[in-house]
Amino acid sequence: MRRALRFVVVLLLTFPAAGRAAELKLAAIFSDQMVLQRDKPVPVWGWADPGTQIVVQFAGQEKSGTAGADGKWTVALDPLPACAEPRTLTVATAPAKSGLTRVVQGVLVGEVWLGSGQSNMAFLVRNSRDFDQEQAAATLPLVRMFREESPAAQEPQANAAGAWSICSPETVGAFSATLFFFGRELHRELKVPVGLINSSVGGTPIEAWISAESQRQIPELQAQVEADTKAAAELDEAEVNAKYEQAVARWKQRAAQAKAAGQAEPPRPRNPLDRRRRSGGAGGLFNGKIAPLIPFAVRGVIWYQGEANSQPGKGPLYQYQLPALVQDWRTRWGDELPFGWVQLPNFQRPGEDWMLVREAMLKTLRVPRTGMAITVDIGESKNIHPQNKQEVGRRLALWALGEVYARQVPATSGPLPAGHAVRGAEIAVSFTHTDGGLQAKGGDLKGFVIAGPDRQWKPAQARIEGDQVLVSSPEVKTPVAVRYAWEADPVCNLYNGAGLPASPFRTDDFR
Repeated sequence: MRRALRFVVVLLLTFPAAGRAAELKLAAIFSDQMVLQRDKPVPVWGWADPGTQIVVQFAGQEKSGTAGADGKWTVALDPLPACAEPRTLTVATAPAKSGLTRVVQGVLVGEVWLGSGQSNMAFLVRNSRDFDQEQAAATLPLVRMFREESPAAQEPQANAAGAWSICSPETVGAFSATLFFFGRELHRELKVPVGLINSSVGGTPIEAWISAESQRQIPELQAQVEADTKAAAELDEAEVNAKYEQAVARWKQRAAQAKAAGQAEPPRPRNPLDRRRRSGGAGGLFNGKIAPLIPFAVRGVIWYQGEANSQPGKGPLYQYQLPALVQDWRTRWGDELPFGWVQLPNFQRPGEDWMLVREAMLKTLRVPRTGMAITVDIGESKNIHPQNKQEVGRRLALWALGEVYARQVPATSGPLPAGHAVRGAEIAVSFTHTDGGLQAKGGDLKGFVIAGPDRQWKPAQARIEGDQVLVSSPEVKTPVAVRYAWEADPVCNLYNGAGLPASPFRTDDFR
């Protein structure tokens, strides 16, 4: 009897479909109304019982694969042309008569971009400028967005969470504004479907979005990663929560006193654990919100982040972190993905770290196949979430259309510094991306300062000569360095003929 029982157990373990329901699961991003990337191999993956044969059918193609010992299977479709006609993606186990089938409806093929970062990427269309007009014009069924909704994690996660939405007046309000306005420009110009993947979380630092493994390989970042790991291990959540509750009790007392005195209520304290849980520490958001998307075929990435890394003392590391992010994601996708980002806009932020993050973004343009939307003129001095995301998206799209798609555009960037030379009592700064010629918008050039050997900065006079700006000051007889728009919220007006502003910069490394 025992031998017979053991035999039955072995049969159940060896042939799971005979003793229990077989499994067939697609990764979450392969869901109804999705957009697949054109002109590239398209990986399709999911999970099934180990050893199960999988057949994927789409657009006349039939590809097969087998689930591994861990149950995961991956099948690659051959490159597909763009197609605006909704089609069906079918995944089935073999043999067909006894197999399972999963069907994804309404699939388009076009251009797919991943958008990531913190709150200005998460910022919604409904909160943008002129929302009523944008909503009325949002019947764009060939533009679709997937919102990745997973939390941070301590280890790389296998599957994403979220769903695709078709752009319409009813849905557009919940779209990432920067990503939507970028994608809308691409759709208008390229005349193909556009899929947008929004994986962003407000208030999060860049180190949460880079795998901890890759950060440990960069000498300048090792100490921060190890310190973060140690802090997480030593964190006593009960103690932190107790202190937070005490702080809230004190706040309630002060708030009541303020109300009785007719004064403004003091800001409520924040639980320090909230930010930690949101970002998950070094690599936490990479693990939870990026790893599950790999290797979904995308054309490229746009990034809007940096505010959280402009806190005092954090800015200097960004020059290593942003290139690390680009390299990390490219390595894991196995593709030199075009990578564009939004340079921090004008905003009243004390200290110099806001400028250091901006400078790091400028320096990272040395990495091939990268681009930057300069936004020093479209921020809001007292609002870290400026509403004009339409122009942010347009400037990103100019870069993508010109550099990635080789389309004719007025310019792909505002003017960028390209070297300088001291000529007697003045410094000549050269620029690239001067399309249509350098211009001073609204009068004489503003925003330049100059320093001599004493490193004392003096307001400068500046004039345009061709693709150069000549900078001088009667107070500086022997100049050694020049800066432009080197303030968090500068007054500056250097543009190119396409109406794009010049990037803030400095020629020195004074501390």
